[in-house]
Amino acid sequence: MNDDINVAFGSLEERSIATGVGAPLDRICVRDFIKNIEIGAFQAERDTKQRIRFNVVLEVADSSAADFDDVDQVLSYDAITEAIEEQLSVERLNLLETLAERIADSILAHPRAMRVFVRIEKLDRIPGTLGIDIVRSKGVDQIVGATSYGIDPLIVFMPNSVLYGLELSLWLDVIETHDRPAIICLQAVKEQVPTTNAATSDLRIGLMSIEQNAWVLAAKDPRCVVVNNRTELDWAMKNGQLSVWAPTKIVLDAVDQPQAGPNNPLALTQWFAKEFFAGQVTVIQGLDRLTPTDRLLLAATPADL
Repeated sequence: MNDDINVAFGSLEERSIATGVGAPLDRICVRDFIKNIEIGAFQAERDTKQRIRFNVVLEVADSSAADFDDVDQVLSYDAITEAIEEQLSVERLNLLETLAERIADSILAHPRAMRVFVRIEKLDRIPGTLGIDIVRSKGVDQIVGATSYGIDPLIVFMPNSVLYGLELSLWLDVIETHDRPAIICLQAVKEQVPTTNAATSDLRIGLMSIEQNAWVLAAKDPRCVVVNNRTELDWAMKNGQLSVWAPTKIVLDAVDQPQAGPNNPLALTQWFAKEFFAGQVTVIQGLDRLTPTDRLLLAATPADL
């Protein structure tokens, strides 16, 4: 039991040695890598940064790098620090567990990476530390981390005139049959949205007003599914789901939040398109003399990416 406790609370190197199977593997370590970031599920952790410490031990397949002193044959320490930086740049996260999973997934994508130990700790929440340890191996199913940026989704901006118009079903027929997975973005509700003169509160109220319209659309047509996070959107794009963007979580969790707010929904949609590496935003416009198919093709406009 004492050995188990020592391993549980010891260094990641000790865990790697104690849990090794078969021939020992080479290990690459990054210790006490500290970043000052915004993360956490509590309201007190929003709009403020805290120190987060990363320790990573990566077990790698053998190479002949030492024999030839060849840096090109070595899995660089940068692979670890770059994986951390990359995942921190994607979006604001609530859970250390999610961040650890994504970092492990990114590191294990390297051909020589075999097993990785990730420890992440919050240094400022209590007098001690709060943290998470995970170990992941090549070939083990892992939580999908980042969005599948290889997919070029069809981002459709649908104004209220279409959402509440008589041709809504026709438009949805056209969007659904497009050869790319579609994400529909909306305006705020037609009714006047209350304001508070407090920027954070007004932003949340405006985003929730857009989400009200998202649920209106979902109620009008069962093909439309409201989605509010990157993982869900990733799955939806892979599976051809007709998605309606509920923007609050992605906007508030973004590392680089949009300059445009809910009062400029098209610009907000363009920011969203850029986040998902979409090539354009398709704006549905009321061109009465054209069929819905013609309108969709003609209304495609650059997203100013």
